[in-house]
Amino acid sequence: MVTAKLIDNIWATRKSELLSGYKLMLVEVVGGTDAGKWLVAADEIGAGIGDRVLVTIGSSARRMCGNDDIPVDAAIVGIIDEDCQFEV
Repeated sequence: MVTAKLIDNIWATRKSELLSGYKLMLVEVVGGTDAGKWLVAADEIGAGIGDRVLVTIGSSARRMCGNDDIPVDAAIVGIIDEDCQFEV
């Protein structure tokens, strides 16, 4: 799972029928070794542009969508309300 910021919506006029009903969003990974990487993620929770979100990747994303055959590699699974600041 990674944290990301929602950048924009993605529109696809032609796509797999399995993706019908899913809002596709462009997200930018925040923090970690993949910081700055952009992904397209399926959104089932109603996040909006500018929101910071939790994104799951791979088979976990397909499970979130409820179908192991869906062509999804990333899914938005949560909206971050507040960051936890702590010292190690």
